[in-house]
Amino acid sequence: MIIDSQVHVWPPHRPDRPLGEAGLDRTPLSYQELVAAMDVAGVDRAILVPPSFDRDRNDYVIEAVQRHPDRFAIMGRVPLQSGGASHLLAGWKSQPGMLGVRLTFHRDADRPWIDDGTADWFWSETEEHRIPVMVHAPERLAVVAEIAQRHPALPIIVDHMGFARATMDDETIAGAERMIALARYPNVSVKVSALPCFSTAPYPFRNLGEPLRRVIAAFGPQRAFWGSDITRVPASCSYRRTVTHVTEELDFLSADDLEWIMGRGLAECLGWR
Repeated sequence: MIIDSQVHVWPPHRPDRPLGEAGLDRTPLSYQELVAAMDVAGVDRAILVPPSFDRDRNDYVIEAVQRHPDRFAIMGRVPLQSGGASHLLAGWKSQPGMLGVRLTFHRDADRPWIDDGTADWFWSETEEHRIPVMVHAPERLAVVAEIAQRHPALPIIVDHMGFARATMDDETIAGAERMIALARYPNVSVKVSALPCFSTAPYPFRNLGEPLRRVIAAFGPQRAFWGSDITRVPASCSYRRTVTHVTEELDFLSADDLEWIMGRGLAECLGWR
């Protein structure tokens, strides 16, 4: 069972369903196209994450789950700036396929929200309702560690090994060490995702072997979840190769390790039966 921990899907811009400005120049990926791509790549299931430019809406990914309940589940988006959104979390998992929330704190507009008070209400609410949270905050990993310590019953999954876009090639070892500092918190897991984005080397990205080995050793394969983030991956790397990079090219992983990393660990963490 191979489960992709992160794929963004969104429909074309329409007058009745406008995208944010940042999405207008991006080629959309429909869930129908994704199903076909997963079949070619050998991916059984995928976690759908609405892109940030889709205005905190979950309607399209819910539609995808309703059409393909055996293939998709959702880490949805919450309007974080609205404290009134807290009422949504009580019934969050009653939505079709909804397993948790994904937050991003990596752009100028949203980077401060993680520690300026904007998100304070959110962590207690998700902990109370046992809602797992995926977080992309590459420049705020120390803050993520503080949140994990304050909310030990809250499952937190850090995206992309905690790497920022600039964490490339020789920078990845230092990036891995920053991520490893969070392994001490048992409620924190890590997504080993979007990997081709962090190397200028050709497939199979040999310079990523050591940072991957260190991160997976620190967290253990039970808390390290593979993901493609395929809409962000360079066009020179196919969806299938995002899979085989991990399943065939990392000689320090055993068959048991791969079972956990490629799907079992994520399914258990999110309660996706």
